[in-house]
Amino acid sequence: MLEITKLRTEAEDIILRLEKKYVAHARETVMALLTLDEKRRQTIVDLEALRQEMNTTAKSIGQLMKAGKREEAEAAKTRSAEAKAAIKSLEATLQEIEAETHERLVTLPNTPDPSVPVGRDAAANTVVYQNDVKVSFDFVAQPHWELARTHDIIDWELGVKLTGAGFPVYKGKGAILQRALIAFFLREANAAGYTEIQPPLMVNEASGFGTGQLPDKDGQMYAVERDGFYLIPTAEVPITNLYRDTIIEQADLPIRNCGYTPCFRREAGSYGKDVKGLNRLHQFDKVELVQITQPEHSYETLEAMVTYVEGLLTQLELPYRRLLLCTGDTSFTSAKTYDLEVYSAAQERWLEVSSVSNFETYQTNRLKLRYRDEDRKIRLAHSLNGSALALPRILAALLENNQQADGSIRIPEVLQAFTGFDRIGGA
Repeated sequence: MLEITKLRTEAEDIILRLEKKYVAHARETVMALLTLDEKRRQTIVDLEALRQEMNTTAKSIGQLMKAGKREEAEAAKTRSAEAKAAIKSLEATLQEIEAETHERLVTLPNTPDPSVPVGRDAAANTVVYQNDVKVSFDFVAQPHWELARTHDIIDWELGVKLTGAGFPVYKGKGAILQRALIAFFLREANAAGYTEIQPPLMVNEASGFGTGQLPDKDGQMYAVERDGFYLIPTAEVPITNLYRDTIIEQADLPIRNCGYTPCFRREAGSYGKDVKGLNRLHQFDKVELVQITQPEHSYETLEAMVTYVEGLLTQLELPYRRLLLCTGDTSFTSAKTYDLEVYSAAQERWLEVSSVSNFETYQTNRLKLRYRDEDRKIRLAHSLNGSALALPRILAALLENNQQADGSIRIPEVLQAFTGFDRIGGA
């Protein structure tokens, strides 16, 4: 959530940046918020004046009664009652102003960092790096859904039987490969200084609001309505919310957490090749990284997190590229996002496997996640997160890119200690 204090001092800059993110009625909304803020501050001044007047009048009543000035005491009682009524009315007005301010603030997304390219959609995203790994075949390559069927390692029909489309069943070496990837990602995160967290898979509404999934992405989340819970779309939500309503000492920053969880997303409106096989699922596994940092270090941290994820893809021997998302393709809560994509040789297309984002103070303002700096001042921290990594498309690319002429699938060397086998199928 944008900071109202910054709206007061940086209104024109914020409006310009919101317009670069193609926010409708950005100027009108910001100006309305400034008007509400002025009303709120004036109402607080009026309330304090009335409270002071009521306190002074209340003290005078006893003195007047002692002095035998009954008439004046009765008049003071009347003034005190009038002030009390006025205070009650102003308190109600203040609540209304604050509620309207909140409702308007949550409709505004984060503002993009100046380094983010301006563009309306994914066509304006910029490829900033691509590695030199190439995959080619001297035979007809099969997509991962055919390979999985041939080797009986993933069953989509059973998933439909048990739940519905988008909930595959992993079997045999397919399940082992999933577990191997999770173990590999967690081992690397722990070695890089991330503390592993095993959070709940359901969160309450306050947690969903804190990281910005609610109300913006309410339609994408699975709700357990009877209990008021939501199945998590990513471990980012519970892990970041560990620090909601918290003041952290500067000496304890940065905080680095990682966590493996299943993730649940409705993905309403998805269709065609984007949902074929593992390309888009309603339930999938992911290892997530979360960092809480001082504001002056957050963009350095963003670059380091991206480099770390690229290191995982290098170890998996996958062709990948890094994209800097444009303003129109950057998420509601993010100030700057890099996407990492792997090349799926059989499908001949790039598949997103990670997003690494800096949210600056957007999440921490919602979360009231602050830190005490060296001057003992309380400041909002910056929050970042990144997938390291999401499994379905990684698995798809591993199966497709490592298929052999004899129909077997080679397992990258880095995973073999976790799988206990070096290939799927073959002699």
